[in-house]
Amino acid sequence: MPSILREEVVPKEKVKMNKKYPVYIGDTIGVTVHYQKLHWHNVLEINYIKSGTGYYIINGQKFDFQQGDVLLINSNDLHCAYETKDLVMTVITFDSTWFIHNLRFDPELFSPFRDIDKHYTNLIHRDHPAMDRLRSLLLELQLEHEREQRSYTTVVYSLILQFLTIVNRECRIEGICGSQHLISERQYEKIRQVIMVMEQNFAHPWTLEELASLVYLSPSRFSEIFKRAVGMPPMLYLIHIRLEQAVMMLEGGHMKIMDIALECGFRTLTNFNRLFKKHIGMTPKTSQKQNP
Repeated sequence: MPSILREEVVPKEKVKMNKKYPVYIGDTIGVTVHYQKLHWHNVLEINYIKSGTGYYIINGQKFDFQQGDVLLINSNDLHCAYETKDLVMTVITFDSTWFIHNLRFDPELFSPFRDIDKHYTNLIHRDHPAMDRLRSLLLELQLEHEREQRSYTTVVYSLILQFLTIVNRECRIEGICGSQHLISERQYEKIRQVIMVMEQNFAHPWTLEELASLVYLSPSRFSEIFKRAVGMPPMLYLIHIRLEQAVMMLEGGHMKIMDIALECGFRTLTNFNRLFKKHIGMTPKTSQKQNP
């Protein structure tokens, strides 16, 4: 049975950034297969929905979004995104240490990330009274980043500070009782470990008992925590991983469907066809024909 390696305990995506300017800002059209998988990273993320619709799964909660919404994603949040129609969003990622190293750092600045599900939510609704100011700051932020005019890094720094200050001040909510705090950080870490092993060994004939044993939990307890953290049972998530891999292999067009099914961990072609149709919405053969 595959085991958890020591190096697999670190965050799945360790984003490397320029220490003097640890910021990435760019538009993304739609959602790639990579970001349809649960992932987490060591940077903070702000998403501004410029157009279209879709939804995020963040720590097991579903957030439907559309044009004008803003989403905040904390470092190590388990999350994935899906497009439903014509999605264009601005993605801003940055290293919080850029601000923390400042001797005059405000310890409340990152409360909107740190206190999600306690005093803040991942989704800032497009109709929020502060949204006009937040939207204006994000658009100016992107413009400064792209133009790279003199002292633009200082301007970007100040705009991020302003954005976080407004969210901290205007978007705070008292008395939120979210589901995230029902799961400890240690439990989230166990689920992250299992997800990495599942994705690296998706063809293995996993049982619920085997997955639970990776993190020394009973099958029932593991299944309960996994569903709260991810939003679906572990065996269903395994099916999704296998189907995503199958879709990519079908796009290559060089393998027989039966071989792809076996390569992705499905024991029979009948079961593969049934699950593919149920979750992807078409047969494997149709999918392969669409990507000759």
